[in-house]
Amino acid sequence: MFIIGNLIRAFAEIINIGLTLFMWIVIAQAILSWVNPDPFNPIVRFINQVTEPVLYQIRKRIPSAFGGIDFSPIIVLLGVVFLKIFLVESLLQISHALS
Repeated sequence: MFIIGNLIRAFAEIINIGLTLFMWIVIAQAILSWVNPDPFNPIVRFINQVTEPVLYQIRKRIPSAFGGIDFSPIIVLLGVVFLKIFLVESLLQISHALS
């Protein structure tokens, strides 16, 4: 059973790294939204392509009547923190129980 426990732990670590990277990309996108970056810059295009599908789904569901402030990055960051605490920690506890 320790092999399955190690496999689950590996998945948990990969998910944790992916969520951490996505969190930093969302933070970078929020900072870029404060300035007027070159839209043809490859880094800016990558950040927008990665974050915009998730942020668009949040923006559709939240009214923008908060004085023009975009709260979608904050909501996405809260969702990422929730997933890191709930999903990753649960997988790590399952893997520990199986080891």
